Amino acid sequence: MALNEKVDGSAVAAITDGKAAISHVERADSDIEGYDKDAAFGGTEARRRLEKKLLLKVDLRMSVLVVIYILNYIDRNNAAAARLRGFESDLKLTGQQFPTILSILYVGYTIMQVPSNMFLNYIGKPSIYLPGCMIVWGVISVLTGITKNFVGALLTRFFLGFIEAAFFPGAVFLLSKWYKREELGLRTAILYVGNLSSNAFGALMASGILSGMEGKLGHAAWRWLFYIEGGITIAIAIIAMFILPDFPATSTWLSPEERALAMKRMEEDGGMGVGDEGQTEGQGNGLMLAISDWRIWLLAIALTSQTVALSFTIYFPTLTATLGYNRTATLLLCAPPWIFSAIETFIVTRHSDKAQTRFYHIVIPWFVGIIGFVISISTMNTAARYISLFLMAQVFAGLVVFLAWISNSFPRPPSKRAVALALVNGVSQLGSLSGSYVWPKAWGPTYRNSYGICIATSGLAIFLCFLFKLHLDSLNRKAQAEEEANGVEKPGFRYLV
Repeated sequence: MALNEKVDGSAVAAITDGKAAISHVERADSDIEGYDKDAAFGGTEARRRLEKKLLLKVDLRMSVLVVIYILNYIDRNNAAAARLRGFESDLKLTGQQFPTILSILYVGYTIMQVPSNMFLNYIGKPSIYLPGCMIVWGVISVLTGITKNFVGALLTRFFLGFIEAAFFPGAVFLLSKWYKREELGLRTAILYVGNLSSNAFGALMASGILSGMEGKLGHAAWRWLFYIEGGITIAIAIIAMFILPDFPATSTWLSPEERALAMKRMEEDGGMGVGDEGQTEGQGNGLMLAISDWRIWLLAIALTSQTVALSFTIYFPTLTATLGYNRTATLLLCAPPWIFSAIETFIVTRHSDKAQTRFYHIVIPWFVGIIGFVISISTMNTAARYISLFLMAQVFAGLVVFLAWISNSFPRPPSKRAVALALVNGVSQLGSLSGSYVWPKAWGPTYRNSYGICIATSGLAIFLCFLFKLHLDSLNRKAQAEEEANGVEKPGFRYLV
């Protein structure tokens, strides 16, 4: 059956039920002045219970995104681990060919993010689209294991990035369709724990495969790394198709009352989750609104700059190897910094949601990361350099809050938010593309020049975020002044700063 036919069937029925229910709520609000808006759900206490039940159901289904993200990053970064076990020598790579293999992934990744999110918003079926893309990139990862030369590896890496581009901006957009602003930071953090955990679990998995699979069935251990991890990705993708939720208006696993509440919640939160579900005419308009908004480009440049500073993650096993331990110990030592980073990310984003602030929760972890870069420049002491790896890894706590800041700052229409998330994240991959060349072997083992570049780009990102904060502060002051002039007692929408 064609995908559009599926949407036209059960999904349209779900939309009708949901809109009918939510319109009932809206009529109830307007019929009697002062009417309790929660009465349509049985009163305030009944709504609270229903909302708690709804969030639990959504959280359980969304949890599969963490597993997908772990595999997304493992499949993307396993070349760095394979490098420690003969990847370069077996493929006869020379000069800048290995960095080129790493960087080519981000070419496809950059190209596809905006059209992918536009298509996702158009079809409204992330439960099919995201796992479908996952199956394809799992197959491509397996094919990387059979490559024989530079060209073969280059092609598989390009198409891997081309397909993987669908996941992260699509996942963040999906979260923004279900969760309110005060809930979004924590959920984005939980999603990003998948990224951070992948660096830990990926290193541990790679350690076991590379140390135990050499020569099995006549294949090198690094080839088994791609076979096994790609196979796991395919299996999880099939399971995810039955777990991952669609958008509130197109989800058939909710009752009409739950669906109405899901849509009502987002409407009350500035319309973040409602507005153009099922509308094809809104997609091109969303694209034009996004690309003509200078604020989106400011954030894109900020994230691109910070992504250059984050390029150390691509070479994390190489940097850990400068501590002087053997291959297995090096991979095992990669895990603790990322476990620490995951814990800090959870704490920082949780506090950011509770405090309803973003800027300082972004720039403080980034500044601490700069301290880590400075330590690595200053000494070759083993303990100090290992501590610096912890300080660098925790930078991701600020990145997660930054991603939530994007969603919060462009609430409507959803088609614009979909493009904004993809555009900022897609353009930022130019930082990954260039960052792949920031760590040449000739600059090792100190990599002082590399760390110097990271300090400069992270500093620029902090400055641009400060400019964006000043802009949002001015908009909030203007909104407050207008409300005071009009005698409005209850404050309206405010940007989170």
